[in-house]
Amino acid sequence: MGAALLLTSCGGADGRDGVASTDSGDVRGVVHGDHTVFQGIPYAAPPVGERRWAAPARAERWTGVRDATAPGSPCPQIGTSYSDDRSTDEDCLFLNVTTPSTQGARPVMVWVHGDGSVGAGHHFDARALATQGDVVVVTINYRLGVFGGFGYPGLPGSGAFGLADQRAALDWVRRNAAAFGGDPGNITLFGVSYGASSVAAHLVSPASRGLFDKAVMHSGFALIDLPAEAWYPGLEALPWLAWRDQAEIAGIGQAVAAELGCADLACLRGLPAETLLDHPQVMNIFQPYGYGGDDLPRLPADALADGDFARVPVLAGNARHEHRGIVDIFRGPVAAADYPRLLAAAFGDDADEIVREYPLSAYPSASLAWAQVLTDRVWARPTFRQHELLARHTPVHAFEFADEGATPQGATHSSDIGYLFRDEDLTGDHKGLSDLMIRYWTTFASTGDPNGEGLPAWPPFADGEHVQQLAPGAVTGVDYRAEHRLDFWAGR
Repeated sequence: MGAALLLTSCGGADGRDGVASTDSGDVRGVVHGDHTVFQGIPYAAPPVGERRWAAPARAERWTGVRDATAPGSPCPQIGTSYSDDRSTDEDCLFLNVTTPSTQGARPVMVWVHGDGSVGAGHHFDARALATQGDVVVVTINYRLGVFGGFGYPGLPGSGAFGLADQRAALDWVRRNAAAFGGDPGNITLFGVSYGASSVAAHLVSPASRGLFDKAVMHSGFALIDLPAEAWYPGLEALPWLAWRDQAEIAGIGQAVAAELGCADLACLRGLPAETLLDHPQVMNIFQPYGYGGDDLPRLPADALADGDFARVPVLAGNARHEHRGIVDIFRGPVAAADYPRLLAAAFGDDADEIVREYPLSAYPSASLAWAQVLTDRVWARPTFRQHELLARHTPVHAFEFADEGATPQGATHSSDIGYLFRDEDLTGDHKGLSDLMIRYWTTFASTGDPNGEGLPAWPPFADGEHVQQLAPGAVTGVDYRAEHRLDFWAGR
């Protein structure tokens, strides 16, 4: 009996567990009436021992039916001020599948979580997205921080092991989607923040071509640089937030190895995961992806500018108040007296003009003034430029998430994700916006265009630089250029 038939026969209201046959063996998930959830499925071999800092290998086959009713281990990570997760288990390359109980080959959506140093796929509840949108949703783990982005002289794949994991997961989905009622010829790759930058990396990576058919990016970093002080106190200016030359990463890795008392990779691979995790800042040092190797041959910004990327439909955008939450988490309250100092550190001779454009008197606090400056300069300007570059060669639908009630601080970075992976506390107009976004996103996953019957019209970006505002009772075009003062920021 075929795996897809097994799912439909076991996926109804009879209460029996669903079973699917993957190319590594059978897995048994849990049926919940209108959907079935499979968790902790290995998509690659454990990256341990000599496989630490190596390209992912295929998962070994198993016999019998593997239990897939609980998540696999998150990849190694340490807790942060915004995440309590901690793991030291390198056997972590697992994915989770949520599939509706309806029959037929459905679009598949593969989710890449954000951050790059913390997180796991099972934290995202795909029930509403899968059942309301009639799509199969796959969420994945991938190597993070020093385990995903480490580099060393002569080490193949330096700076891109997490990216290679994601590619292996996509390859697994192509091979196994039909076993879960998914269409292997209709895969949408989507992600937020660091995960959206990962999507951009796959768009420009020749090694990822043909593994996905559509792309969605929420608040990605593909074209983002950082002025000094823009993220946290003392930060020096960065030419790119998401990317670093592979040779530079290898040099940093060699320096870290010396600090750990290692003269070669064999020594480093023999260190306990805890030793690497406890190295000061090691998770963040290796967050940027390394370019210049086989995984990511070119700087993605250059590839996008040259049109050197996969020509798949794209849906992309960000939040109206991106940087408010980032200021709160990484800096804390900004004093009025510090505002001109921060502007001078970040923008040098342009600081006086920026003060006139963003006077403290126009904002309830200096924190909000500083956050608006950085939202417009750091997020809105490069996001708009990303739309322009992509739209020269492929259909692009652009959005701005603008639900002021999404958080106490407004529509902040990543606050839109709870509208797709439905937060249980969403009610009223917020839940209505969630329903609408799920329809837009899953229609796009199905057809490459978010427009559908009964939905507010969403023109492509190429039609007059259209950006769709997503807010309760206000789903319509927004003058993004004026809202974020893009003409003022041109050249700054």
